[in-house]
Amino acid sequence: MTGAPRLSITVAGLSSLFGDDLAGVVEMARAAERAGIHQVVLPDHLAIGPRTDRYPYGRYPLPLDEPYLEPLTTLAAIAGATERIRLGTGILIAPLRGPLALAKTAATLDVLSGGRLDLGVGVGWQREEFAAAGVPFEERWQRFDDTLRACRVLWSEAPARFRSETVSFEDVRCLPHPVQAGGIPIWIGAALTEKNLARIAELGAGWLPMTSDLEELRAGHAALRDTFAKAGRDPATARVRANAPLIRNAEGRVDLDATLDALPALAAVGVDVAGFALARFARSRDAIEPFFARLSAYTGQVT
Repeated sequence: MTGAPRLSITVAGLSSLFGDDLAGVVEMARAAERAGIHQVVLPDHLAIGPRTDRYPYGRYPLPLDEPYLEPLTTLAAIAGATERIRLGTGILIAPLRGPLALAKTAATLDVLSGGRLDLGVGVGWQREEFAAAGVPFEERWQRFDDTLRACRVLWSEAPARFRSETVSFEDVRCLPHPVQAGGIPIWIGAALTEKNLARIAELGAGWLPMTSDLEELRAGHAALRDTFAKAGRDPATARVRANAPLIRNAEGRVDLDATLDALPALAAVGVDVAGFALARFARSRDAIEPFFARLSAYTGQVT
């Protein structure tokens, strides 16, 4: 199938899928690889406070006691159990990590996985999480920029030198460097304001939108290409990973076949990778393999 995006699986809702056996996420990733799925993605929260009513994208989808596996640690375990599937975060809250530790951890994972890491990052939304980590919530965008710029320097220079408002270092070596040419691809999850378009053009490989609306994606991709061109980057390299728009049947249930059939429309508006939330389609561990079997029929047609 030409003109169709590759597939990504986001793994949240772990309690319903794996119960107390959270290590089952590793076998799930093996099954995803066997099905020809392009990427497995882990979300991120270091902690969750009670004010989920502040979630900016509607009703918070998970209960307060839902476990979140640390994504880079989990992806390292998955890397050791797989060979080809790409390893993504979506999103990792970059301002909550120290730049040196993030650069080292991500580079190590990239090296040991053979260059399979895609680092999807954002600034987070919950004040309680930042307070618990000792990071000022109001500084999150400054720390986000400084962290990513510092990582870029640490991944490419030795000795490395960097100065900013929140992080500075000089004459340090943070080795090994990532094995991917140009460093680890950074995908930024943020609304496409003028500032965020500039951030992606400076620091990123692509955009992680919250919307699945085709016209919004079309406009966003066009704006991203234009910003890349103005920044001296090849606009054809501007990437988008978006959640697949869900097609529902007359009873209101998600129709997987119809959803898959509609994916070429995503590619037509510039989406390279279509994301599927695993827990939305597999309500239990036993349902994962049948879901992946249907996806395998799709991935076998994608060229």
